[in-house]
Amino acid sequence: MKKISLLLVTLCVAACNRHINHPPKMAHFTIPFETNDNQTLSYHEAIACYEKMAAAHPTIFQFSTVGSTDSGEPLHVAVLNTSGVFDPEKIRLSGKRILFINNGIHPGEPEGIDATILLLRDYLEKPAMQKALEHLVLVVIPVYNVDGCLNRGAYSRANQEGPESYGFRGNARNYDLNRDFIKCDSRNARTFNQIFTTWLPDIFVDNHTSNGADYQYTMTLIATQHNKLEAPLGQFLQETMLPELYADMKGRKWEMIPYVDSPKEIPDSGIVGFCDYGRYSTGYAALWNTIGFMPETHMLKPFKDRLWSTYHFMDAMVQFMSRHIPEIRDVRAKAWETTRSKQVFALDYAMDQKKHDSITFKGYEAKYKPSEVSGLPRLWYDRNEPYQKQIPYYNYFNPSLTATKPAAYIIPQAWEHVIERLEMNGVEMKRLKEALEIETETYFIKDFKTRNAWEGHYYHSGVTMEKKTLKRKFDQGDYVIFTNQNANRYLLETLEPNAPDSWFAWNFFEPVLMQKEYFSAYVFEDLAAQFLKENPSVKTELEAKRNAEPEFAGDSAAQLDWVYRHSPWYEPTHRMYPVARLVNAGNLPIAK
Repeated sequence: MKKISLLLVTLCVAACNRHINHPPKMAHFTIPFETNDNQTLSYHEAIACYEKMAAAHPTIFQFSTVGSTDSGEPLHVAVLNTSGVFDPEKIRLSGKRILFINNGIHPGEPEGIDATILLLRDYLEKPAMQKALEHLVLVVIPVYNVDGCLNRGAYSRANQEGPESYGFRGNARNYDLNRDFIKCDSRNARTFNQIFTTWLPDIFVDNHTSNGADYQYTMTLIATQHNKLEAPLGQFLQETMLPELYADMKGRKWEMIPYVDSPKEIPDSGIVGFCDYGRYSTGYAALWNTIGFMPETHMLKPFKDRLWSTYHFMDAMVQFMSRHIPEIRDVRAKAWETTRSKQVFALDYAMDQKKHDSITFKGYEAKYKPSEVSGLPRLWYDRNEPYQKQIPYYNYFNPSLTATKPAAYIIPQAWEHVIERLEMNGVEMKRLKEALEIETETYFIKDFKTRNAWEGHYYHSGVTMEKKTLKRKFDQGDYVIFTNQNANRYLLETLEPNAPDSWFAWNFFEPVLMQKEYFSAYVFEDLAAQFLKENPSVKTELEAKRNAEPEFAGDSAAQLDWVYRHSPWYEPTHRMYPVARLVNAGNLPIAK
């Protein structure tokens, strides 16, 4: 008994010591920026800094590898939790909120890599700062585009002031990873999907550098399009979060402006909000009721200013979250409830051009002078003539495309690349324990536009479909996805084929667009003639089309093709979208 009691005492003392705020051991490292403010860390230098922090603070700071990237290197994830718990589920159950920071998605925009290390080092080594982390956990990907960070040079960012050397935007397969969060062509994105949906953070920050006009601000900000968020989240972002963040950053002498995206050449006439689709990091985050931010520091400001403004934005975010723990918890809980229960989902949005805010903009006069290259007029900004004026800010969007959710989707198991991505994102799926034939809503693809090669795909847009009610056969082991879960928005925006970031748009279902059988005209002529004799209603329809369309009437091949498409020889699965919708999903034979 004495041995057991002594062991219990020892464990209790160890557990208590783990949570007492003793003065932390120092990590004893500096980064190149601290001796040369135009330097950014290399990939291996950055990882070494995290390893030193983890070694110095093992009870509150965990650093681990997860999955892989196209470079062959793993992704790393750092977690700072002053209570010493590192399991995401336990953290959520404890009531703590989660801030997720992503760096180096575009390694030529590297200030987030360095700024985050400096911020974490301060939180680890300055006990007074840790009070803000009492109910908050920081999760960090130190470098997301490991591949591009290893591809280091000095010339790929022609528009940017420093640093002296930096990484490249494309990854090892030359993908822009900030277009890959849905299609997941890269191993980086596939690993990220798993990490993100494991943590399901409350707030997400993805650090960037801007391109575009010249102006006085060092920091600009893209926030998740508030109209796209579930009502309580969007309202909280717009009415509480953004005003406080802008005020805090102004008080820190790093005044911000919304990301400067103007429909015209210069921003004087106004700027527009960003409608972040799921392909982008903040748009992907919004699918999971996470408020996302993309800080975009100004490319023409010195690297040291870009770094420190990024540091202060992240710290301002920590301070904001620490002040609003209950509100963040409540609005997100309401958002999840809405996601699980609502029936109609918006798939796309259009900017409301009749509604805008008026904001103060501090810019530089735009002027034109002869180009020394072409001799023709060229734009330049005169920094000797700064100005401050009111400009319109168009940041209101309305749904332009909606879909009513089905009771469930059924996906044939043959479409493994889609199934794989659903599994990566933690979607709850069941499997049929036996084959069945069931009435479905099934789409047939009628028309679409295709973009030339873009990010490894021939992207489809303007998709139109015809929805038919028909019985379809499914096999044992095919997947059933009920739409009463947290993943509902992710499901609708990827499985509805006319959604801008659907897997149909990204070419995952291309084989159904191609006919597998056709006819030889000289053979089918006789079959077609007999078919029309036996089906007078089809013949009448053909004659009406000939009378209405002279061009069609003069094209024998087009007429024969039309008859073929109305005959039983035409394959029924041509352009049939494989994913079926169930209006009634009761009594399905589901495997346990």
